[in-house]
Amino acid sequence: MMVKPQIYKWLVLALFVICSVMGAVTSDASNHKYKNGDVVPLYANKVGPFQNPSETYRYFDLPFCLPGDLKEKKEALGEVLNGDRLVSAPYKLDFLVDKDSEFICTKKLTKQEVNKFRKAISKDYYFQMYFDDLPLWGFIGKYEKTELNELKYYLFKHLQFEVLYNKDRVIEVNVRTDPSALVDVTEDKEVNVDFMYTVRWKETNIPFDKRMEKYSQNSSLPHHLEIHWFSIINSCVTVLLLTGFLATILMRVLKNDFVKYAHDEETAEDQEETGWKYIHGDVFRYPKFKSLFAAALGSGTQLFALTIFIFILALVGVFYPYNRGALFTALVVIYALTSGIAGYTASSFYCQLEGTNWVRNLLLTGSLFCGPLFLTFCFLNTVAIAYSATAALPFGTIVVIALIWALVTSPLLVLGGIAGKNSKAEFQAPCRTTKYPREIPPLPWYRGSLPQMAMAGFLPFSAIYIELYYIFASVWGHRIYTIYSILFIVFIILVIVTAFITIALTYFQLAAEDHEWWWRSFVCGGSTGLFIYGYCLYYYYGRSDMTGFMQTSFFFGYMACICYGFFLMLGMIGFRASLFFVRHIYRSIKCE
Repeated sequence: MMVKPQIYKWLVLALFVICSVMGAVTSDASNHKYKNGDVVPLYANKVGPFQNPSETYRYFDLPFCLPGDLKEKKEALGEVLNGDRLVSAPYKLDFLVDKDSEFICTKKLTKQEVNKFRKAISKDYYFQMYFDDLPLWGFIGKYEKTELNELKYYLFKHLQFEVLYNKDRVIEVNVRTDPSALVDVTEDKEVNVDFMYTVRWKETNIPFDKRMEKYSQNSSLPHHLEIHWFSIINSCVTVLLLTGFLATILMRVLKNDFVKYAHDEETAEDQEETGWKYIHGDVFRYPKFKSLFAAALGSGTQLFALTIFIFILALVGVFYPYNRGALFTALVVIYALTSGIAGYTASSFYCQLEGTNWVRNLLLTGSLFCGPLFLTFCFLNTVAIAYSATAALPFGTIVVIALIWALVTSPLLVLGGIAGKNSKAEFQAPCRTTKYPREIPPLPWYRGSLPQMAMAGFLPFSAIYIELYYIFASVWGHRIYTIYSILFIVFIILVIVTAFITIALTYFQLAAEDHEWWWRSFVCGGSTGLFIYGYCLYYYYGRSDMTGFMQTSFFFGYMACICYGFFLMLGMIGFRASLFFVRHIYRSIKCE
């Protein structure tokens, strides 16, 4: 009986470990303090089409000048998962040392190298670097039409760096391309290119601890804040309308039902029962495929705990802009540490449903979400390898993830399953279940599973769809999302609306004397995930410029996994809310 307190202590310890890990990911520089003439680390990261955020390649896959001492930076797990591949850049920026148009190298580009640059320019390739852990970007070239309607391609050969500093710390860095320093790469012929750069140092009063605020200002502009608050007001109105609906109609109907059933018991005990009381002997009959049902509840509970932990870390400021790989590291670590929650929930509920093969149930729980995610990853990683993109994980990273799964995720899943099996909890049912189930009467088409799922998913989706655009633009674009407090409020509203609408639909199902509400409440609660995936189609074809097989497969592949996770998490919430409601109403009447 001491299992739950131990689990709570374990969760607190896990959160402490996660915060410690996140703190180690923030930066690799010692203290970001430099003396005059010290070398400030500058790393070249990647290049790729601007409209395809997943299709990125190593910086020196394009034939730039190589530095004399090319070194690869050791990266954390999250950085590798993010597609970062940092190497030493060909530019040397010493602290407070101006270099005016210093030549890096004169390189003779072959026909093949010219063709490679031209193809990159035609796809709007950009480059990304990190200077003292501050990101900077720029395009590698441009193309324009001539008077004869012909396309001319030009390569930028001169970068102008502007660095702002406060005493001994770097505060801000910007890079611009000189529009007058161009190299024509339209034709397939050898070209000599003088790659050069300029550095300008300027003093500023901005403190060091506020140097990342520049990257989050776009999200905090008045126009964007108005849209975010409009999203919250829209969601709140939805919640108020739904709550009012339940308060004025559902509760009144329930009150009338309680009075009616109490009156029937006093006047005629042998009178035939109707409505939801009529099926009191079947409403707590265990669902079909109870092992799968318990596994879905366990996986949904784990994903809900994962989401809560991510929000806690976001609200305390761990995921500040361009904290490279922190989110991916958090997702991997927290998912591994919360696998015990999935094992405990699934095994405990499965044993409450009088299941016997708890080992098979535990295996099903462990593979219900990880299985589709693993298959999707295998396919998409193969695509990334074929493209030679940085999204392809190195073999060493795959081994690390496999070890985390084998040494952390699986043991905690088993320990949680054993704890759930030994919890000795019994399923609390206020009514006795009859031996044989009653026949469900014929119902109109709109009471079927698909129409009910459409109704259940539309209202929660309508409460969050405005905020979805900013999330998609951040995950699948170059916009920065930093207003996590608003996102957390929207998430709470999503949970409340999902629970309320599932309760309402469950009541109408029971009132129609349909006692198979277990799976129905789960799929109705999780149907919002299907609406989110439908929004993916709209965003990809209507709001983005993403193209190509790799970007398309990455977008729809990983979004399918994310929406499937939402389906499991919200399905768990819908069922838990319905179970609480059903127990309450049947506990309030006398059933024999």
